[in-house]
Amino acid sequence: MRISTPEFITLMAMLVATIALSIDALLPALPDISEQLVPKSPNQAQLVLSAFIVGMAFGTFFTGPLSDSFGRKKILYLGASIYIICSIFCIFAVNLETIVIARFFQGVGAAAPRVVSIALVRDFYSGREMARISSFIMIIFAIVPAIAPLLGAGVISISNWRFIFLIFIIFAFFSTIWTAIRIKEPLSPEMRIPIKFQPFKEAVLEIISLRIVQLATVTLIFTGGILFTAILLVQQVFDQFYERSESFPVWFAIIGILAASASFLNSMTVLRFGMRRIVNLSLYIQLAWTMGMLFLYNEGLLSEDKGFLLFVLWILGIFFQAGLTFGNLTALAMEPLGHIAGTGASVVSAVATLGSAAIAGFAGQFFDGTPYVMIISVLCFASFGTISSYLLLGCNATSQK
Repeated sequence: MRISTPEFITLMAMLVATIALSIDALLPALPDISEQLVPKSPNQAQLVLSAFIVGMAFGTFFTGPLSDSFGRKKILYLGASIYIICSIFCIFAVNLETIVIARFFQGVGAAAPRVVSIALVRDFYSGREMARISSFIMIIFAIVPAIAPLLGAGVISISNWRFIFLIFIIFAFFSTIWTAIRIKEPLSPEMRIPIKFQPFKEAVLEIISLRIVQLATVTLIFTGGILFTAILLVQQVFDQFYERSESFPVWFAIIGILAASASFLNSMTVLRFGMRRIVNLSLYIQLAWTMGMLFLYNEGLLSEDKGFLLFVLWILGIFFQAGLTFGNLTALAMEPLGHIAGTGASVVSAVATLGSAAIAGFAGQFFDGTPYVMIISVLCFASFGTISSYLLLGCNATSQK
């Protein structure tokens, strides 16, 4: 590498954070979007978030193999170009349908920085050291979701919610130029895999045949489902149940900053305890905590100020759990795939993201103005995630079906 490890971690965090910025900065705009574009169906405003996530998952299928064939940086440039063009479309869109379509393709473009960053980490690191680097990336990455709603709210206060997309354009341009200048292309021409169906098919079959990849990906689906459900519904709960929409960006920033400590904790403990045990314990705690929230809700104890603080702590726990699981699960899935890192990152990320978006988006459409749907959804996803993470504990890295 041309750059130091700290600079590499910062840059990779920025590339990954393109996703978080593209989702979280729009959270304060959901009430305005629903009021202006779909006043009779406010839950449809969630589509500007879920369409982006689905598009990202779809684009991820192609980004990895293309980066294995043409190099990491060229695909990053292509994805950034698509992302910026679609952001411009969103600024001038006149209806929700146009925005949703543009957001889908914006997600396709955003898949490039996400997958390329995962592949670059695997290109330069392996094993628990890779997990440690991933944890440090998550620490910096966590800052973006913390400040993104504040950025969005700030733009809305001085202008129009559409200009949030201008922030996206500036961010993508800056991170792409930084990568172009400071990162040396890791794939020399002789290391690249030609675009042929048979090699791609063989790579995919190898990926899906490894039990550790299967279990890590399934666990990623459920942990991602927990996080996406919280992201899709948290603003609406703040607004409709607690009537605190104006203070939402501040609370979300506090949650994000505090949750960043999870990745730091993971980076300090993963070498000693291992990735699997940390993931399993995190999901057990999430399951128990959410059972407690369901009891409190049924007893009517989640309203008023004390109930609000309990809800905020629970959301903090969800983000904290994500910091302890995402990097570890991704590292576990990628560990045996170093020779096909691009395709591996593509398949794992696409399946995990698409699965997470599907279950979270389905749950979000049942929102009834209370935290109930969110609690029940997280409880179900945490239950299944706990089972798959338990099976992951005893899985051999090279074992197959």
